[in-house]
Amino acid sequence: MVGEGRKLKAVIAGGSIAGISTAHALILAGWDNQATDSEKKVTMTLARDESLNFRAAHWADLHGVLYDALPKQGSVIIKAKVLQTGEIIEIVGDLLVAADGCLSSIRQKYLPEFKLRYSGYCAWRGVLDFSEIENSETIIGIKKAYPDLGKCLYFDLASGTHSVLYELLNKKLNWLWYVNQPEPEVKGTSVTTKVTGDMIQKMHQEAEKVWIPELAKVMKETKEPFLNFIYDSDPLEKIFYDNVVFVGDAAHPTTPHCPRSTNMVILDASVLGKCIEKWGAEKLESALEEYQFIRLPVTSKQVLEARRLGRVKQELVLPDRDPFDPKSAREEDCQELLQRNTPFFNI
Repeated sequence: MVGEGRKLKAVIAGGSIAGISTAHALILAGWDNQATDSEKKVTMTLARDESLNFRAAHWADLHGVLYDALPKQGSVIIKAKVLQTGEIIEIVGDLLVAADGCLSSIRQKYLPEFKLRYSGYCAWRGVLDFSEIENSETIIGIKKAYPDLGKCLYFDLASGTHSVLYELLNKKLNWLWYVNQPEPEVKGTSVTTKVTGDMIQKMHQEAEKVWIPELAKVMKETKEPFLNFIYDSDPLEKIFYDNVVFVGDAAHPTTPHCPRSTNMVILDASVLGKCIEKWGAEKLESALEEYQFIRLPVTSKQVLEARRLGRVKQELVLPDRDPFDPKSAREEDCQELLQRNTPFFNI
């Protein structure tokens, strides 16, 4: 039995947006926390959604806002190693939240046979800060080629590949370019990697062959682009075990094509917090069961839709349709590309 009036503690593994969002939700529930046509270089509109209610933010900006808003300051017993000293310490809490990403080590403990599914492609990614080059030829050119920048997300399809381009706050352009390739060797606990100068130079050369000059130039002028290995997994059957619960990418690794990853993370945290607040300290298992009941059907369908959409845009094989060709696609085929087709789009 939990002592009357005792404030419960959650141990949150992971300091990304999933972990910080969960910390906010549990604090509100009264808990403490520790923790394009490549040949002709012409573009055409395949599908357009004027009423898409979507907001884009730079990951670092959103993370900073959430982190700075946390208060400064089990039973689950966690042993952790302090990297600076090598000391092993114990952290005690009533709930362990696994918010440690798609390569979650906590999930691996409960699901040792679990494997991520490689999508068949990686993504070059970069953010161009144009705050000091707003009147440059590059920025004038990209805004002429993509006139709705700042008001929409552009998804550009070429043969066997696609890119994403949109403007962030504070005069930044975010871009991604998905490239079909064999599965790379993933080292450590990250699905992103820094790249060599030779790799970047080769990427620039390929971009000039595939994309219109304005987009290729943005890619070329972006400092420190990096590679993101794209993985997801088949939906899990359970997302909690005893008083250990998965949130974010630990619960539902997904490809980014819907795009719902951050949305799913924040909703996981919100629902978990509301369920714990509703059931109280004495019925933590009931709270986790309700969290799973609410979130698992939603995130499972969204993961599978993101997987399907990525394969359509990359012209990869699907069992129920021919590969998508942007140059010969019918109107009904193009409607499949709309983000609002995502299951549970409005939540």
